[in-house]
Amino acid sequence: MIKTVNIKSTWKGMMRVDGEAGTHTMIIDQPKQMGGGDAGPNPMEYFLLALGGCLCTIAAIIARQRRIDLRDFSVEVEGDYDVDFLMGKTEEGRAGFTQIREKVFIDADMTDEEKRDFFKDVAARCPVTDNIHYETEVTFELQ
Repeated sequence: MIKTVNIKSTWKGMMRVDGEAGTHTMIIDQPKQMGGGDAGPNPMEYFLLALGGCLCTIAAIIARQRRIDLRDFSVEVEGDYDVDFLMGKTEEGRAGFTQIREKVFIDADMTDEEKRDFFKDVAARCPVTDNIHYETEVTFELQ
């Protein structure tokens, strides 16, 4: 079964963008030093939030399916990107994250090896992780 996800992002002036996903509206903005109003996370932060949120959701699904008493699961995600490339100060490098690091915390009655195996399964089923590891075709059309 294939499911299509739709969102809408609308520029609201300065650096603010309102994102609509279903019945939810999210504010995307930049810090004041970048010309924004700091009304919400920036797109790179939302990207990492999506990764952490997806990993947590998949962990809950797998724990429920395997009847694992998952008392706590959290992920701290950090990534590095080249601001000079993003701002057009250089043409060398790339705009995206050059490295993403995940610190995973699992509270369940599992050995460290079982926790590692559990997280490998979580990462393998996480759509956001999949989109990071594998190329996804992106197309556009002007309206």
